[in-house]
Amino acid sequence: MNLKLKIGILGFIAVAFSSCSKDFLDREPFDKLVPSTYFNTEADLQLYVNSFYQQFTPSALALVQADEMGEYTSKNNSPKFIAGNFSSVDQGAWSWTKLRNVNYFLSKYDNPAIPEEARNHFAGIARFYRALFYFDMVKDYGDVPWYSQPLSTEDRELLYKPRDPRASVMDSVLADLDFAVANIRDAKDNTSSTITKWVALGLKSRICLFEGTYRKYHDELNLQNTADKWLTDAFNASKELIDSKQYSLYSTGSPETDYRTLFISENPVSTEVMWANVHNNSLKRWHEITWKFNSATYGARWGLNKQFVNTYLNTDGSRFTDRTGFDEIPFVQEMKERDPRLAQTVRSLGYTRSDGSAAPPNFGYTFTGYHLLKFSLDDKRLDGVAEGYNSITMMRYAEILLNYAEAAAELGKLTSDPLIWDETIGALRARAGIEENRPVVADRYLQQVYFPDITDKYLLEVRRERGIELVYEGLRYDDLMRWKKGELLEMSWKGIYVPAMDQAMDLDGNGTPDVSFVSKTPSSPQQGVSYVVIDGSASKLSEGTKGHIIWRDDEDRQFDQKKYLRPISNTDLVINPDLGQNPGW
Repeated sequence: MNLKLKIGILGFIAVAFSSCSKDFLDREPFDKLVPSTYFNTEADLQLYVNSFYQQFTPSALALVQADEMGEYTSKNNSPKFIAGNFSSVDQGAWSWTKLRNVNYFLSKYDNPAIPEEARNHFAGIARFYRALFYFDMVKDYGDVPWYSQPLSTEDRELLYKPRDPRASVMDSVLADLDFAVANIRDAKDNTSSTITKWVALGLKSRICLFEGTYRKYHDELNLQNTADKWLTDAFNASKELIDSKQYSLYSTGSPETDYRTLFISENPVSTEVMWANVHNNSLKRWHEITWKFNSATYGARWGLNKQFVNTYLNTDGSRFTDRTGFDEIPFVQEMKERDPRLAQTVRSLGYTRSDGSAAPPNFGYTFTGYHLLKFSLDDKRLDGVAEGYNSITMMRYAEILLNYAEAAAELGKLTSDPLIWDETIGALRARAGIEENRPVVADRYLQQVYFPDITDKYLLEVRRERGIELVYEGLRYDDLMRWKKGELLEMSWKGIYVPAMDQAMDLDGNGTPDVSFVSKTPSSPQQGVSYVVIDGSASKLSEGTKGHIIWRDDEDRQFDQKKYLRPISNTDLVINPDLGQNPGW
């Protein structure tokens, strides 16, 4: 018997009541906390539901680090799933603990002594989290067993049943989301830390877009005829949220700082941030993101890749990749007059730390030269201690605008309704400080490097904007999966252009040299210059003694068709052979 399915309420009690007052615990000992005496008041429901926030919220680092699975990120080395002999032995076993806690609540909450509105509100939050749980399961495994009730050891038929089809599971997910949207209270939460009707609507927008595009591009599912229904739901959910005017794009009229403010603020910028993992000094609740991004040993030396950086437009709205010789422009020239979000995402010209010291890209912390800045704080002290105090976004209004634009483009609405462009892509670029410049023709660079099968010029721009606006917010891998673009994970990790070996380069635009690429460190190094040894194996230049930094071309990165789903673990198959294995594994 799978012990993971034998979870009672005791685990919940340990979590939910650890923060209760001694007075409460003295008044009601644990051995009397049974449904007949517990689920009797709105406060009881609130307390149980509060435990879901703790159980389901990823750590700050996990939220950001999720994008290391994206194609636009270089790092020490690829995950074994991409470059290694990954098998069902490596896949971790399923855990149903969180689902059981949700289902237990849903089986006990409906006490007529509690006002119906309150019951439905808290049930809506529980169903929000059940939808989130199953969304994550379906993304990883496709077909999964659906459970809407807590199971006991006597429920052998349910415990050992085969997986339910993806289509029926996702229909149940949508039903949960619709209930959540209809019943969770609609008061806006200015702390951006709780689940409201609007967050539920945002999750519906996200999930429906994922499922609609996944069905459209994954013809092996034979669900293409249902894709438009999901895309329409994504479109409508996004529009409802936009029309509610509960949120707007944060802007003070300072495009050189407004974007980054969203990611370094101690308290979530609730104008735009809908849902966040809150950290701040007053709570002494901290994270290690700044340390991870600015350490040669503690982090994985993440950085953006040149191919992705090329997609950032110029400030006048023109394409950087339309410039003659765009791919051989040295870093300082490359970063000039670009989309201001680029200099708020990676270290760029003139960046300084909080003490005023110049801080060009540090090749001790990144391999490509595109040194991540987004979510990283300016205080040097935080480079070596886990005391980052900025709140980490989990859902922003900007994403809703992008969901709306993409659903519209996939449904053919973006070309027929110019207002949709204006209130989505146009609005995001205006906030960023980019001049309005709608596409006249499809971008050849995006087609050649990323999306050769896409001919719609508007859809290409939506995908460009989504990548740039949401970079390192943990959504990129999901985007690649739903677009069926896993092969992009095989892309070369390409860095800045180096005009010549043994030649010092300025990286922050102040006219003084910062870095030199060499075959060996010189015996008399120049003061203020860091030397990066090109060893010809893990690191090299694309043209020998000049060219782009190429990192880890020694890896064999492969993304086979089977990798769109993860394997069912051997552990789970031994317990229940009727689960069956995913194709190719």
